[in-house]
Amino acid sequence: MTTLQERPASTAAPAATESTVATPVRADTGWGALLVLLTGTFVTLLDFFIVNVAIPSIQVDLRAGPSAVQWVVAGFGLALAAGLITGGRLGDLYGRRRLYTSGLGLFTLASAACGLAPTAGVLVAGRVVQGVGAALLMPQVLAIITTVYTGARRARAFSAYGVAVGLGAVFGQLVGGLLIRMDIAGLGWRSIFLINLPIGVAAVAASRRLLPESRSATGARLDLVGTVLVTLGLIAVVHPLVAGESASWCLAALPPLAAFALRQRRLARRGGAPLVHPGLFGDRAYTVGVLVSLAFQLTMASFFLVLAVYLQDGRGLSALASGLLFAPLGVGYLVTSVLSGRFAAGRGRRTLTVGTLVVAAGYALLAFAAHDPVGWLVPGLTVAGVGMGLVVAPLPSIVLAGVAARHAAAASGVLSAAQQAGNAIGVALIGSVFYGALGTGGFPHAFTLGLTVLVALGVAVALLVRLLPRRTA
Repeated sequence: MTTLQERPASTAAPAATESTVATPVRADTGWGALLVLLTGTFVTLLDFFIVNVAIPSIQVDLRAGPSAVQWVVAGFGLALAAGLITGGRLGDLYGRRRLYTSGLGLFTLASAACGLAPTAGVLVAGRVVQGVGAALLMPQVLAIITTVYTGARRARAFSAYGVAVGLGAVFGQLVGGLLIRMDIAGLGWRSIFLINLPIGVAAVAASRRLLPESRSATGARLDLVGTVLVTLGLIAVVHPLVAGESASWCLAALPPLAAFALRQRRLARRGGAPLVHPGLFGDRAYTVGVLVSLAFQLTMASFFLVLAVYLQDGRGLSALASGLLFAPLGVGYLVTSVLSGRFAAGRGRRTLTVGTLVVAAGYALLAFAAHDPVGWLVPGLTVAGVGMGLVVAPLPSIVLAGVAARHAAAASGVLSAAQQAGNAIGVALIGSVFYGALGTGGFPHAFTLGLTVLVALGVAVALLVRLLPRRTA
């Protein structure tokens, strides 16, 4: 078993501070480790999206009311967003492989609880635990890639990560529709959760053999006060949005997040171990990259939501048929995400600028086709998928390029938390535009109006990308 330990850069410096930690002694491993990491990434993102197509069946089978159904979806996202920063820091302190394996194991056990749930309450609880498991494992994926792979191998690893992210998000609805349609062993909707069991068990077993361990080499402890503050702040940001409350409730996040920021600065000045080191944000690529990630995610989850509602409720397609219509988007994404690492290596931020504008163009094409037969949506979906592949795959590599190895998981946790916050804010924003327009002009009108806002957001993201350093990949 290969073990990566980060060494003090100077023996004369105090051993207890993280400023003494440098890069790993070894940073080479096979592609089997990457496959294990991408398996965890894929199943967690798949479960984030797949549950949407099972909602009608869950309502009937478990006699779930509107509130319970809402929390089947929102419970996962809320727990995930609230735990990502803490999960990243735990990986830096106690071992990234250990936290990845623990998170994946917890996610797998929670999947079993969801698949066997006798009531809606048990299902909601299982979804929350799934989110906790995902929050533990997701930051470790980017952190391990950052610390283990270098040069061209790292670029290829990030491209593969982007492919896994896209496949989980884009094909979630299609996979869910197929599983429910096949009705394996009469399990119905339960199969979308139980399918995780063999995958999770195999990945946990392989991770112990294939994944190298890495951690910060200091004796620092987890900042418990900071953990409580940032968790409360993130819950206050995300909860009102996923629960459909007024966005003004998000203002309740300001006091705990402000207190968290002050505490992190104080700990850093005193030579302590902050949960998120303020020095991370001294890197322009990282700071702007986190903002770009948040802004771009405003357009992603919200687009998938309004598209799914438009296709099923507005155009009368089944879950499987609407899932199949996602295939052109997935093909476009797959092609460019495989090639995007090569593009970004030579062009840096220009790849992201082009990608965001291409996504906006795809949305514009869809808006023009909103009143036409559903087949006319295919060109717009394909173009949007091409643009998404140019952004989602290289963006983590660009954002994390200058992050020190000792902060890799914590930095990944902040990045992932920003993305989840972007998802929640985007769904609340575009959802309010979409549903508000339904009462005045029907589904095509609402879909067109929602897409118009998304086009404007896409152009704004392209302008924000210009603040990145020219060479960041």
